[in-house]
Amino acid sequence: MNKKLSRNQTFLLITIPVLALFFCFNTLPLIKGLMYSFTNFRGFGSYDWVGFRNYADLFTDARVGKSYLFTFKFALLATVVTNVIALLLALGLNGKIRAKNTLRGIYFIPRILGGLVVGYIFGYFFTYILPAITGKGSMLSNTSTAWIAIVVVAAWQSIAQTTLIYISGLQTVPEDVYEAGAIDGATGWLSFKNLTFPLIIPFFSINMVLSMKDFLMVFDQIMAMTKGGPAQSTESISYLIYNNGMGGGQFGFQSANAVIFFIVIVAISVFQLNFTGKKEEQL
Repeated sequence: MNKKLSRNQTFLLITIPVLALFFCFNTLPLIKGLMYSFTNFRGFGSYDWVGFRNYADLFTDARVGKSYLFTFKFALLATVVTNVIALLLALGLNGKIRAKNTLRGIYFIPRILGGLVVGYIFGYFFTYILPAITGKGSMLSNTSTAWIAIVVVAAWQSIAQTTLIYISGLQTVPEDVYEAGAIDGATGWLSFKNLTFPLIIPFFSINMVLSMKDFLMVFDQIMAMTKGGPAQSTESISYLIYNNGMGGGQFGFQSANAVIFFIVIVAISVFQLNFTGKKEEQL
């Protein structure tokens, strides 16, 4: 009994430093950010309490509204593109093809690269290389195409992880399911629609939630490629919070924006999980 108690105490002592670090670098900043959201703090100097004025001003600020519209448009398209391509790649890599393990490793390379590094590389590509090939201007300098370039880069970098999750899901589908389906004439698209997809819906749910969350929080690619331009057409919520909060003297106001944004992300994630959960129950 004493040995068991001593072992449990050891495990407890091991977790204390981790919990302390988590509190200092995660929980405490969240609490302080929530506190600053009720002030007119500029990021330096003194501040006054303003109550819910920052939250009220968020709903009348045109720049904030524009950033939310861009972020939702970007996240929806990037999520669809990423999951469609990743699922097609997973179906291919899960089949009987040569060197599929090598291909899986190659596909995962973009994920281990830093977002800023990838952004700067593609920024150079879209600014100098692509215009030299096509004879047209840079996509990043056009308000109607800059966001598409960011979608391409963000999706390219996220496809790797999404593909691996789909591959994990496909490997859980028993082979005899396909054999039974083939006897009933379910092959090709019918096999995927009626057999494969219903069985990997839990993995589909995970990918949709992770993709949407990551793309709603897009920052690195925008920081490296456009810095919110041209004419603030690619200014995401995360970039607006960082840019105006840290350097624009709106720390308190953008803290309120961050709180609302956090609530929005949680609400969307819960909705996605509930929606796909109902689909799983129906199947």
